[in-house]
Amino acid sequence: MKRHILWAVLLITAVTGLYFLLDRRPEPAPMVPTPPDAPAARDRHYDLIVVGSDPEGVAAAVSGARNGLATLLVDTRPVLGGLMTRGWLNTIDMNYAPGGGILNKGIFLEFFEQVEGDSFDVGTALKVFNQLVENEPNIHVLLGAATIKPVVAPNTAGKSQVTGILVTEQGGGERPFNANIVIDATQDADLAALAGAAYSFGQSDMGYETRNMAVTPVFQLKGVSRLDWLKLGFNLALQRITGTHYVGINMVSAWGFGEVMSKYRPSNEQVGIRGLNIGRQKDGTVLVNALHVYNINPLDKEQLASARVLAEQELPLIVEYFREHIPGFAHAELVALAPEFYVRESRHIYGEYRLTVDDVLENRDFPDTIACGSYPIDIQALDPNFKGAIVGVPKQYGIPLRALIPQNINGLMVVGRAASFDSLAHGSARVLPVGMAAGQAAGVAAALSIDKGVPVSELSKHKVYLTELRQRLNQQGMELKPFQYQAPETKHWAYPGLKLVRSYGLVFGGYENEYDLDEEMSEAKFINLLHWLTKLTAVDIKPPLLYTEGNALTLQDISYMLLQYLDQKNLTKEQAYQFLLKQDFFDNQVLEQIKENNGIITNGTAYMILKSYVEKRKVLKVQPLASCKKTGNTDVCSP
Repeated sequence: MKRHILWAVLLITAVTGLYFLLDRRPEPAPMVPTPPDAPAARDRHYDLIVVGSDPEGVAAAVSGARNGLATLLVDTRPVLGGLMTRGWLNTIDMNYAPGGGILNKGIFLEFFEQVEGDSFDVGTALKVFNQLVENEPNIHVLLGAATIKPVVAPNTAGKSQVTGILVTEQGGGERPFNANIVIDATQDADLAALAGAAYSFGQSDMGYETRNMAVTPVFQLKGVSRLDWLKLGFNLALQRITGTHYVGINMVSAWGFGEVMSKYRPSNEQVGIRGLNIGRQKDGTVLVNALHVYNINPLDKEQLASARVLAEQELPLIVEYFREHIPGFAHAELVALAPEFYVRESRHIYGEYRLTVDDVLENRDFPDTIACGSYPIDIQALDPNFKGAIVGVPKQYGIPLRALIPQNINGLMVVGRAASFDSLAHGSARVLPVGMAAGQAAGVAAALSIDKGVPVSELSKHKVYLTELRQRLNQQGMELKPFQYQAPETKHWAYPGLKLVRSYGLVFGGYENEYDLDEEMSEAKFINLLHWLTKLTAVDIKPPLLYTEGNALTLQDISYMLLQYLDQKNLTKEQAYQFLLKQDFFDNQVLEQIKENNGIITNGTAYMILKSYVEKRKVLKVQPLASCKKTGNTDVCSP
């Protein structure tokens, strides 16, 4: 057996090495600011203004221009590409169709086919973005602005109307630009926020007021030769053959080493590191996406500056750890940090519709679906104690046009991770292929809105407009058609309870959507769930101290715990149980399931009880019990 494993490792390494040695990609494109060779902004009025030149913004501008709109693309950055070219995110989180193949077509696919694949050289990405813009004579470009603010006017329908933008140049001069429609493609929905759009921040929509995903400074290393890359590949191949999942390597990308990096001990508790995502660049350097800085508000420039200092202090220690523990990194040296952080989460706009975690994991289609996603709901590290989790994996879900339209604002759409997704759904919908597809759809929607003389928000209300919108998108390279995929867990009797606890980020199905609804619930897990659900949904209740007793969880235990939270601390477990029975607290199906399972409390049963607790606690009559009497071994209590 060992001989077979060894031969397999040697074969994989040899094939990888052969491909690597035969690599004949073009010469490196420069990783320096290179503005596109496109017309500079000069006109005052445009049909469409796109603010933000991240990949979603480029897609929106190109789409608008191809649909005949005079388009202005404007940004504070010196180059196009944003997160890819300034944040050095050089690996794409791909979305695949249920039957195989790339899900997101259209402009995203144009971009994808011109770079090296799902991992690429940053200079190549910049070159492709520039070319996409340069090919469209309808696009004018204004980069390097000091500030960009919306121009907002009241509307007779009771909504605000975005009529354009005011650009402050680096020299201090101001330039106003008017437009029929403005698309906010900034990472943080800065323009929409200034226009008065409602939003949640981080995971505040679940009740976690100060929690958001860690920010990542991607860093660049030199000293990793082609031979070193083969050493890296050999080690990863060995890990995979011996049972380690989610590791791999090709000519330009490597991922893995989660176990060895979990043993690294940062010098500062605000810093952490996960398994490595490594992208090889054409100049021989590698970019590493792995470092986390916790508890940073990405909207606060001072906190971002502090995060950069923490990263600069920690990275020499990390690189030294690489040299000692990662095969192929023995000669690695730190070159630089990316100019911008990889920020995963900040604002989440409230739109005409807000995509939910259930929409994603139930594979929901919408009448106004204008883009699709299938990426796992990936919640990255939040703090040193929560290193990330996969909530679940959809087959395919739709992004409704309404999720791009802020409430009570006309003339404005938002594309990218800050669109109207709840903070869990955003864990999937935030990825760039979905954002570029939504950007393309926003450009087409802007053109249709102008053609028909109706606000963008009206397009979703009329079947004839939606039909034409989707036809145009399909004619322009996307593939939008009705779909239906049922998630198996939705058939389970306890699914309503699962939905509740999942909506607060308290249960994860992983890559296989394994929620273990029929497995036994432990005391410790129930206490933890009860504590967090109370904390997130009932600010008026002070959580009591509950302790595990080492026995199997019973319905009497649960009853006692629930009434402890409702300040009925003078009751025994049996009294608490009898009290809740008299209040019709327990659903009959819950009681039947417990009886069928010989008293065992499964995860599904516990979730359903917790659902009842959240929904019914305000109407429970929690006055003290007047009397209890023994009937056999049971206390029967009456109010």
